Amino acid sequence: MRGALRRAAPALALYAAARLAGLAVAGAVALRTHRSLWTALGTSWDSNWYTGIAQHGYGTTLAGRHGFTYTDLAFFPLYPALQRSLATLVPVHMTVAGLVVAWLSALAAAWGIYAVGELLHGRRTGIALALLWGTLPHAVVETMAYSESLMTALSAWSLYALLTRRRLWAGVLALLAGLTRPNGVAVAVAVLCAAGLAVLRSRHDRRDWRVWVSMALAPLGWFGYLAWVGTRSGGPLGYFEIERDWGSRFDFGVSEIRFLKHVFTDRGTPPHLAYYMGAAAVLVALAALVLLALDRPPLPVLVYAIVLVVIAVGGSMFYACKPRFLLPAFPLLLPAAVALTRARPRAGAALLAGFAVVSAVYGAYTLFYAGTAP
Repeated sequence: MRGALRRAAPALALYAAARLAGLAVAGAVALRTHRSLWTALGTSWDSNWYTGIAQHGYGTTLAGRHGFTYTDLAFFPLYPALQRSLATLVPVHMTVAGLVVAWLSALAAAWGIYAVGELLHGRRTGIALALLWGTLPHAVVETMAYSESLMTALSAWSLYALLTRRRLWAGVLALLAGLTRPNGVAVAVAVLCAAGLAVLRSRHDRRDWRVWVSMALAPLGWFGYLAWVGTRSGGPLGYFEIERDWGSRFDFGVSEIRFLKHVFTDRGTPPHLAYYMGAAAVLVALAALVLLALDRPPLPVLVYAIVLVVIAVGGSMFYACKPRFLLPAFPLLLPAAVALTRARPRAGAALLAGFAVVSAVYGAYTLFYAGTAP
């Protein structure tokens, strides 16, 4: 453990520096506009829902615009449970607890991302991969009181456990990821595919009880929460009905195509900048997925990325949030990380510095000017 942390230290230091630089820019904007950076990070948009669950449990329902009804059952329980646990153990405000959980999760995610990159392509690629994840345009979400960092951490370490044949750990971490976010099911699918392939290929794996237990554990968190919501909402498909009440449904990308057409072809008043970024994120993710597949990564890594992209592209509404939904899909950055390690050091450093600047500026814009949920 100590040796692994020593190897990962440069990646963690660079990741932390990138995120601190982003927060410094956001803090400067907050001072100039007489706003609170703390409020923007810890009590905006979904953060309020998570804090409400942590404080009072489930049961809040609000009437929204356009006939939508919003209920907190749409939010998975692990993040607010950790938030509440920390606030109970340490005498801090619930908002502080939420931010601490998010920040620790972000560091754990960067470490897991580095570990996967190092295992697949070497130490330099691992460092570049973690830094790329920390300099994405929407990387500010990684330091907000949101659940994406927690899911990414659990997913990255589950994939690492799969790649190193620690099957029980992979199953347990996939279970926890399934309790964190709706798209946490991607990790469970990756574990099931890896275990199924192992069973088909190897007689030894067919006799290994750990393979079967990991297959049973991996989807348990996701299906367990959906079953619990079904008991609260009066039907086995209750969670999906709640998502429809929020205005979201899975339509296999039909609404996404209409949205892209509106952004890039319709005349008149242009959409908000956040919508342009959402459209760009979807298109870049699709291209990155093709490049990742051409590199022929291990099956669980590719399956995990495919499921996340399918969920993000196939879902309707919340178009400005698509980059956030794709944050856990860090394997999409692998081809870029490999290319950076093969580039000249000065060119690679200049590119990463440019990404960090864009991330910092757009992060401040997202927090204080966008007017839409990141």
